[in-house]
Amino acid sequence: MHVQLKVDGLSQYDNSIKTNYQASACGPVTTLTILRYWMPNSCPYDTNQLYRLLGSTRIGLFTWLLKRNLRKILGPTWEVNTCTIEEAKSELLEGRPVACKFDRYFSFHWFGTHEFAYHWVPLIGFEENENGLTLILHDNGGRNRDSRIRFVSYEKNQNILTFVKIVPHSLL
Repeated sequence: MHVQLKVDGLSQYDNSIKTNYQASACGPVTTLTILRYWMPNSCPYDTNQLYRLLGSTRIGLFTWLLKRNLRKILGPTWEVNTCTIEEAKSELLEGRPVACKFDRYFSFHWFGTHEFAYHWVPLIGFEENENGLTLILHDNGGRNRDSRIRFVSYEKNQNILTFVKIVPHSLL
């Protein structure tokens, strides 16, 4: 099975983002990417605003802060909740992207080979076959590089992954 949503990515090193925010802007960029998916021409926020409103820090954005502060920003007409991989796959099958966090530090998995050490990305699809589950995501770019779509093994990263669904209640 293969599912891939059409989502426009954004680099966390985009010129529109304050230089001192860029290295730790992956959480706000992921959130903005998902909000722009739902509000293509009317999202009232930019990355710099979300960086402050969500409570991002130089070491990143904690999941509990993202959920608490995004609920405050969006109000009761949105669902912002942690979900399992099965729920994330269901969201994608319904046409809804999911925020995905790689975190080997606070999950206490300091060793091993993972795609990212600490990074938020929009999860935009998956491919499942006899070889396992592959996650399809935007990587939020790099210095002088736009965001690009990447294919990542779920099994190799599952111990450090957290998923957060961000969905208007009108679509549930």
